[in-house]
Amino acid sequence: MRLDKYLKVSRLIKRRTLANEVADAGRIFVNGKAAKASYAVQQGDVIEIAFGNRPVKVRVLSVAEPKGKDVARELFEVLEG
Repeated sequence: MRLDKYLKVSRLIKRRTLANEVADAGRIFVNGKAAKASYAVQQGDVIEIAFGNRPVKVRVLSVAEPKGKDVARELFEVLEG
């Protein structure tokens, strides 16, 4: 699954266009490296998003398309933030 789509379906970022803009600005890191919106997210990846002065760090648990918004939190675990 593309990084921008993953961020949207996991509800880490509300809109896919916003996820695209944040990735293109170089504020999203996957496994310690800057990632573009087209990066293919895999299970076990560590994603770090710089939200102003409060960075969020999560580990990808699943890349399966969720069936509803109530299960979106099961796609990742928060490491920091």
